[in-house]
Amino acid sequence: MDPIASVLDEEDRLWHEFWDLVAAFPDDAASEPGYFEEGWSAKDALAHVGTWLAEAGAALERIRAGTYRHAPTDDEIHQMNRRFLEAMRDLSLAAVQAQSAAARTRLRHAVLELGEPNDAGASWIRKAGPEHYREHLPRMRAWLDEVRTRTSA
Repeated sequence: MDPIASVLDEEDRLWHEFWDLVAAFPDDAASEPGYFEEGWSAKDALAHVGTWLAEAGAALERIRAGTYRHAPTDDEIHQMNRRFLEAMRDLSLAAVQAQSAAARTRLRHAVLELGEPNDAGASWIRKAGPEHYREHLPRMRAWLDEVRTRTSA
C-alpha cells in the first residue's frame, strides 16, 4: 500500500470513530459545554475538526495550484481557532455535522487530486486528519462517559 493510501485508511478509521462518538451523545447533550474547560461542547469539537479539515482542503488545493505560501504560525492557529469557534458556535448540530462531513469529503478529494503530496501537503493531511482526530478522541470518549453517567443517574 502506498503511503498516501495508508494515511487515508487511517484517516477514515479515526474519522468514523470520532463521528460515532459525537453521534452517541444523548438528546441535546452534544451541545452542552464541558468538553473543554473553555466551554466547548462535543458539537464545538466537531466544528473545530471540521473547520480544520476545510482549511487543509483549501491548503492542498493551493499546493496543487502552486499558490501555497506557508503553514500558519502558532499565533495564527490560535487566532483561527477563536474565529472558527465564534463562527460555528450558534449553528445546530445538524449544520455542524453537514459542514464537517463536507469538509472531510473536500479534503479527501483534494488529496486524490494532488497525488503524492510534498512535505507541506503531507503535513496538512496528517495534522488535519489522523493526528487531529487522535488529539481529540481521548477527551471525546471521556466527555461522553461523563455525560452518560450524569444522564443515567
